[in-house]
Amino acid sequence: MPVLTITKDNFEKEVLGSEKKSLIDFFASWCGPCKMLSPTIEEIAKDHPEYIVGKVNIDEQPDLANKYRIMSVPTLVVFDKGQEVRRATGVAPKEALLGMLI
Repeated sequence: MPVLTITKDNFEKEVLGSEKKSLIDFFASWCGPCKMLSPTIEEIAKDHPEYIVGKVNIDEQPDLANKYRIMSVPTLVVFDKGQEVRRATGVAPKEALLGMLI
């Protein structure tokens, strides 16, 4: 499954309304660590269709960034049944990101 582009228009349906756990990457296009993390996020999306994997560009979606109090990027947030259950900031290996989803 490809990485979803998450916006304020589809966040409720794709993330909060999903029965699947979601891994959401809050990022910025100018962020070096975000660019380093991007291939890992894409790999997780491809290899694990049992999860929703999405990216929120904080510059294009400031309302979502504010709502979830994103203070630095990359910030990864895991949602389960509409609730935030885990959060991590910075670059992490694939195994650590998958561990957040368990």
